[in-house]
Amino acid sequence: MSSMSEHASDLFAQAESSKNAKRIYTVSQITQDIKLVLENTFGEIWVEGEVSNFSASAAGHLYFSLKDDLAILAGVMFARASKDVKFKIENGLKIVCCGRIAVYGPRSQYQIIIERLEPKGIGSLQLALEQLKQRLEKEGLFAQEHKKPIPYLPARIGVVTSLQGAAVKDILKVLDRRFRDVEIIIIPVKVQGEGAKEEIAQAIKDFNGFNHGLALADRIEVLIVGRGGGSIEDLWAFNEEVVARAIYASKIPVISAVGHERDWTIADLVADVRAATPSVAAELVIPKKEDLQEAVYDVGVRLRRAFLDNTGRFAEAIDDALHRLGLGTQHLCALSAGRLDTLVKKLALLNPIAQIQQYQLKIMDMARQASVRIDHFLAMKDSQFTKAVERLAGLSPLNILSRGYSITFRMSAEEIVRDATQVSIGEKIKTRLHQGYLISQVTEVDRDGGD
Repeated sequence: MSSMSEHASDLFAQAESSKNAKRIYTVSQITQDIKLVLENTFGEIWVEGEVSNFSASAAGHLYFSLKDDLAILAGVMFARASKDVKFKIENGLKIVCCGRIAVYGPRSQYQIIIERLEPKGIGSLQLALEQLKQRLEKEGLFAQEHKKPIPYLPARIGVVTSLQGAAVKDILKVLDRRFRDVEIIIIPVKVQGEGAKEEIAQAIKDFNGFNHGLALADRIEVLIVGRGGGSIEDLWAFNEEVVARAIYASKIPVISAVGHERDWTIADLVADVRAATPSVAAELVIPKKEDLQEAVYDVGVRLRRAFLDNTGRFAEAIDDALHRLGLGTQHLCALSAGRLDTLVKKLALLNPIAQIQQYQLKIMDMARQASVRIDHFLAMKDSQFTKAVERLAGLSPLNILSRGYSITFRMSAEEIVRDATQVSIGEKIKTRLHQGYLISQVTEVDRDGGD
């Protein structure tokens, strides 16, 4: 500021002296003087205005003007700053921006170089969310006719979430409690921060690619995509366009399970079904085994009751018809007992209850076959799981340690010691045993490998 004041004083002094001596400026000199005055007078400032004359370069630079009722100010936002803008800047949008005043000499134009900006009256993330919602809705990504039904009692479920969060634990706990016989495949992803949106979208694509070429019985039947709750910033990966389009393109039905009950993400709107939390998603996709057993029993009771009721009514109808024929028709007396017996047998063959009995027997036979196949499938899967657990146990480092081996680490560098040349006399080392660990100090080093 002192240099600006001194320069201003020089200008005033020159103005006073001009009464006696005429000074002629060049255009660049006067522009340079104006540049010095403006840039030294204004530091970092905030300016409010309406966007007009907006344009963007291929390099990512943004050019527009800020205006109010009385004036207009040119502005530029270079690519290094504009990459952090989440929402779409367009003409007519009222914004508040922070930057510094600069003078562009070739045009003798002053402008503001913007470092950051935000929409007036609404958060930038909220505006970005609303803009993306409107655009995707116009494209039909939220349309109800595009929603796919969730399969009843799927054999295989795919899960896209983080292994570190509570969401995956909630999903597994609910599925285990409701129906243990379901196969669950998890693709772990980041659910917030840099790279999260790309990992989520790719996992959805990978599940669909996995299904390609497989028999129907071996395919992933439904996906649960989500995470636990958080702020709008934490959940932002599920508001990204790349995730929305991956869900929309999925041939596998998708349940969005982002852990927040009040606010909806873009993923919720595109998905085939929205669940308020990961636990609710697991409850939606798998009914309780007890409920299934109760429903099957109830259907069986209703079938038996309907069969008995219909059989009695049909027998009464036959008796009534024969009775009325006997009372009202004289030539019925001429019918022989044999012909009457034949008539009754023909009526019995036309009885719909007989057909119901046949279908009931078929259903019972199919149910027995399904039960045998399910039991065989579950036994096979249980055997495969047991073998896999045994193989994993054999590969466990703890299993190796239990046989008397140990692992030694350098205390200073937290690295495994594989060679005596890695440690020095006097250095502390940490030895991991099967049960616990030891801290020791090196008193002797044999680098030749001798006894």
